[in-house]
Amino acid sequence: MLETFALGDTVQMKKPHACGSNAWRITRVGADVKIRCIACGRVVMLDRQEFMRAGKRILAHEDGET
Repeated sequence: MLETFALGDTVQMKKPHACGSNAWRITRVGADVKIRCIACGRVVMLDRQEFMRAGKRILAHEDGET
């Protein structure tokens, strides 16, 4: 489960995308969270609760920290 996340972070989701990747970059944060697939570029918008439930861990922060 994700605790703290910010715009630009790369996150790993529990289920992989249809393209096979499970790494996503956060492009919008608010009541809804918009994420973009790293591999194919597909954009998905989830409400915050669903994103918190479906997220596994933060792979990289925007500032470069892991």
